[in-house]
Amino acid sequence: MATSALSPASVPFGRVAVVGAGAWGTALALTALRAGRAASLWAREDHVVAAVAASRRNPFLTVPVDLPAALTVSGDLGAVVGGADLVLLVTPSQHLRAMARRCAPLLGSGVPVVVCAKGVEGDSGALMSDVVAAELPGHPLAVLSGPTFAAEVALDLPTAVTVATAGGGAFGPEHLAARIAVTFASSTFRPYLSDDVVGVEIGGAVKNVIAIACGIAAGRGLGSNARAALITRGLAELTRLGVALGARPETLGGLAGVGDLVLTCSSEQSRNFSFGKALGEGRAPQRSDDGPVVEGAVNAASVGALSRRLGIPMPICAGVEAILGGAAIDEIMAGLMVGDLRPEALTAENAVRIANPASTDR
Repeated sequence: MATSALSPASVPFGRVAVVGAGAWGTALALTALRAGRAASLWAREDHVVAAVAASRRNPFLTVPVDLPAALTVSGDLGAVVGGADLVLLVTPSQHLRAMARRCAPLLGSGVPVVVCAKGVEGDSGALMSDVVAAELPGHPLAVLSGPTFAAEVALDLPTAVTVATAGGGAFGPEHLAARIAVTFASSTFRPYLSDDVVGVEIGGAVKNVIAIACGIAAGRGLGSNARAALITRGLAELTRLGVALGARPETLGGLAGVGDLVLTCSSEQSRNFSFGKALGEGRAPQRSDDGPVVEGAVNAASVGALSRRLGIPMPICAGVEAILGGAAIDEIMAGLMVGDLRPEALTAENAVRIANPASTDR
């Protein structure tokens, strides 16, 4: 991939619409506003629109951040996306197709769309960019992902992300990824550029499942050694899956891969880690039809189905899927410690070679 420094001549998008007023969507809308863009935010929930109108606070944000009056928050999807130069889809992964379909007749011709959902579609096994491409033909696509806790972004704390678009080549001033980066870049929010859409998406999808495993281990009191092992072997699993789908291993060693994995697996700020910890402690994790989605719980089955279809061994993800299906936690966790002893090193060539259903890689 040829690369070049991001040109200051890149023209930012002036009007940014964010579809999805959860914590992450709200944080991204604030980021666009702080970078000097006009920003609007669509909320599905009437109570969110009402709360913002009354107090300039979003109840989905776990930190006290006042939303500036310049940030429009509305339940009218057409009003939010109709005049936008750039649209961000920040909805739960399993609702992304329906949301893209709703947006289709409302978007201006050729308006670029940024996919900010992390996951694999359950029915089709499709990545999020493929879902949106099918529903919004003619709209250029990008993916934004990386190690981000929404609360910290909302508080304007330093954050780095990856913006990926397909096509390769130098990131000149008219390149979509370059324009998106300039649109959001500030002294506290740094986007990096990539042309490996698959790698960026796989990192975001699989890390949530691994984070549940790390939470379970923490809830069971298995110690820091176990967490480090799960993170490292989890990286091997997501790398194998990514390479099989055409991703580059170096992408998965970057922000959208190891960066996001380490963050999500290491803090109770992570909904996935907290969900797993509750399971490990023998508690029923709190879930609400109107609350934040635990993407790892939703995507354990879809990631598992995709890995089995491709013949990619992913024992940690399979273990989480089994536990969510009612399997005994202690048996699954113990099972990860046994099996054939073998070399650890995982090269790109070995990642493809190991894509063998008979392998028992751990």
